[in-house]
Amino acid sequence: MTLLKLSPHALAHCRFAISPLAETVGVLITLQRRCADAALARWYAEHQPAYRRWLGANPMANALLPLIATTKRLPDIVALPPEHGVHTRLADELGAMTAFSDDQIRAGVRAAAAASWKTHQLDWLRRENLAVRTAEVFEQGWQQFVEPDWPRRRAVLERDIMYRAGLLSAYGWKHTVETMKQRSIWVGDNAIRFSSQHWPDRTIDEGLIFVPRTTTGGWWTCEQPPRYALVYCAHGPHAEPATPGADRTDALSTLLGPGRSRIARQLQTPATSTQLARTLGLSLGTVSSHLAVLRDAGTIVGTRVGRNVIYRLTERGHRLLELLEEN
Repeated sequence: MTLLKLSPHALAHCRFAISPLAETVGVLITLQRRCADAALARWYAEHQPAYRRWLGANPMANALLPLIATTKRLPDIVALPPEHGVHTRLADELGAMTAFSDDQIRAGVRAAAAASWKTHQLDWLRRENLAVRTAEVFEQGWQQFVEPDWPRRRAVLERDIMYRAGLLSAYGWKHTVETMKQRSIWVGDNAIRFSSQHWPDRTIDEGLIFVPRTTTGGWWTCEQPPRYALVYCAHGPHAEPATPGADRTDALSTLLGPGRSRIARQLQTPATSTQLARTLGLSLGTVSSHLAVLRDAGTIVGTRVGRNVIYRLTERGHRLLELLEEN
C-alpha cells in the first residue's frame, strides 16, 4: 500500500488546478488502449484512424505512448504538477518538460518500463534532445486530439472544481477526496491511500494539488518535490462531445424535449450557462431559453456567486430524473 501523507500545513494548503498536459496524457492513453467506456465509443472510433496514422508517422510517439498507456508508473517528464493553478497553459508545461536532461528522461522511462505489464524496446533512449522530442509529441497530441475540443473539456474541468469546492466547504477534505474514487481511500487523519502497490510513501508538506481530467480510468501522481499533484477523473455526465442528431430517445427526453433533457441531466453537477453551452455544443441563447423553462417548472434553481449564476437541480428535478431515467 502506498500512502500520500499530508502534514497539517499541507492539509491547509491543498488546492485545485487545471492541467492541459494531464488532459492530453489522459486522452492519448485512452486512444492507445482499447476503448472500455461505452460513453466514449463514438469519439474513440472517430479519432482512432488519425491517431494510428500519427503513430505510424512519428517514431517518438510510437515508442513513448504505448509505454505510458501500459505502466503503473508514469515517467516524471509527462507527470508534472501544474504551476499556475487553473490558469496553467500547455506552453508552461511543455517549457517545464524541456528542462529535463537526457539522463533524467532515460532513468524515468526505464523505471516506467520496469513497472509496465508489457515489454517495450528502449533503443530510442540512445537519441539525444529527448526532452524537446517528448515535448513535441505532446504538443502534437494536444493540437490534434485535445485543442479542437478544449473549450468543452475546460468547461467540464471547471464544473468539477466548482463541485468539489462545494463539497469541501460543506464536508471538508476527507469527504471531498473520498468522492474521487469508488472505494474508501482516506487513511487515519491525514493520509490518502494512493495505490495497493508497495511503493515508498510520500510525505507532503506544501499542499497537494488536485487536477481533474475528462477521461476515465485510474489516477496518477505528478511529483516534483516539494510540489505534488493528484490527477483524477472529473465528476458528471460529460464524457463525450455532443454530436448533432445523437439525442437520446427516452421518457425524459419525450417529456422535456431533447435539449432540455440533456441540460437537466448535465445539472446533476451544478454549472453556469456558459459551461453548459460549451459542454453541450449549444449556443448560449439556446441554453438560456431551456434554463428559463426548467426554472419556471421548478426543476432547477439559479444562485448568483460573484459574477456568475450557478444552476443546479432542485429536489423536484432530482425526483423527476430518478422517476423517468432508464434502469
